[in-house]
Amino acid sequence: MKIYDDNQLDYCDVLLCPQESSIYSRSEVQVLRDYSFKWYPHVITATGLVAANMATTGTFETARAMQKQHLMCALHKHYSTKELISFLTQNKEEFSSNDLLFITSGVSDNDFDKLSAVMKTGLIENICIDVANGYTPCLIEYVRKVRAAWPKSLIMAGNVVTGDRCKEIVQSGADIVKVGIGPGSVCTTRKLTGVGRPQFSTVVECATAVHEAGGLLCADGGCTVPGDICKSLCAGADFVMLGGMLAGHEESGGDLCSKSFQTNEVENTSQDTRALRVEEKQFKTFYGMSSTYAQEKFYGGLKKYRAGEGKVVELPFRGPLEPTLLNILGGLRSCMTYIGASRLQDMPSHAVFYRVSRQLNTVFGNE
Repeated sequence: MKIYDDNQLDYCDVLLCPQESSIYSRSEVQVLRDYSFKWYPHVITATGLVAANMATTGTFETARAMQKQHLMCALHKHYSTKELISFLTQNKEEFSSNDLLFITSGVSDNDFDKLSAVMKTGLIENICIDVANGYTPCLIEYVRKVRAAWPKSLIMAGNVVTGDRCKEIVQSGADIVKVGIGPGSVCTTRKLTGVGRPQFSTVVECATAVHEAGGLLCADGGCTVPGDICKSLCAGADFVMLGGMLAGHEESGGDLCSKSFQTNEVENTSQDTRALRVEEKQFKTFYGMSSTYAQEKFYGGLKKYRAGEGKVVELPFRGPLEPTLLNILGGLRSCMTYIGASRLQDMPSHAVFYRVSRQLNTVFGNE
């Protein structure tokens, strides 16, 4: 038994220190970045925010909204081969390429067969290999298999939380390593298993290791507000994957429902009758991909040898995704002006962090 007794930090444990800046306006900063990769021979220009490959966020509709802002989307793996090919064909006509999209694969033989059927169309080159536990040998083996099959593809693989494993994944053929175990808002892995690592410390260590190996890093999970995304990029992440922040919108997956609530306000229903006003609000389902709900929806039920590691929540319906994306990008630009980083890739070199015990004044709520 071994204990690492150094402090492990989450996004809520740190704040960025403002730096001297020659940037006068948020409009002056460049949030688009040219990404070059270790194995993939092409350059992709994007702002490295990625919609998570969850059934509720990695949707075709979300993909369209993300691409309009030069953002990325990892399509969830529960679309059929026919659906994927049809969408990728239409999307290439609309956006000229599918460079900002990933198709998602597990590590089974069936996953490989489905991946092969899509890849042979030549419509897309970006692959997200996704497993909950990136410490099993099958991840490394599958990355090697995919790299051998499509040597010029862009491969993102995970999830892990330690630098040594990140290096192994890059050396096995991945361009991007996805890090994070348990930080997601609808993930209960830490509660159920006791396994995980605070996400800020994960990003700091893993970014150093990945970059030393020639790869790039995607921080997956744990962001609840735009400031967390800024902290992640400043900590060394090249890409930040978002789930809960993109859920609950028109473009998101999940069931939409309405609920009625009785307020404390009184309204006249007739000349002689008064009643408490009733308001109707809309909600949309958001769930973890290892939840019992997801296992029943996509796999015919939860196997007896495992437990659900996710929860199901109903989020207030948030309308179109675009205003949320613009708010995130606005926060990112503002952060860059505060720390004096004129380009997205310069954020880590301009970052100085304070450790804090409190970061928000919540006397009037958390909004």
